[in-house]
Amino acid sequence: MAKRATNTWFIWLSLALTLLLSVLTLPSPLEYGRPMWVALVLTFWVLAVPHRVGMTTAFVLGLLADILNGTMLGQNALILVLITFLVMTLHQRLRMFPVWQQCTALLVVFGLAQLVQLWLTALTGDRQPTLDFLLPALVSALLWPWVSMFLRSLQRRLGVN
Repeated sequence: MAKRATNTWFIWLSLALTLLLSVLTLPSPLEYGRPMWVALVLTFWVLAVPHRVGMTTAFVLGLLADILNGTMLGQNALILVLITFLVMTLHQRLRMFPVWQQCTALLVVFGLAQLVQLWLTALTGDRQPTLDFLLPALVSALLWPWVSMFLRSLQRRLGVN
């Protein structure tokens, strides 16, 4: 029996809110450690409802992030598609891991995405390669338990499937 989609609007609302969080201005010292909000919430939805959120969602979300951030068109789209691909590839394993192993795996995934982003920005001449690029991946991996618990509770309460 096929399940009927319920409350999928919440998925899109949460992703839209992460786009707003990604352009929120932060004090200068905190800017280097800005969490990868879009990647975090996208990762949660790819793990929770992979039949609803996938590569197309990541691509569209990335293009919207490019427009909002004023970056080269396709840069964030490429990064989010890479993250989604890696999470979908590891989907069954990640769901079985305890939270600390999920954090470690996501640190690697987000770190690879940040490495690709560093490579792209270095090619365009916008930024010199430094080790600061790993800080958002680390902060995002450390925030994963709280983000996933919060979204899981809302998913259950609203019956998102």
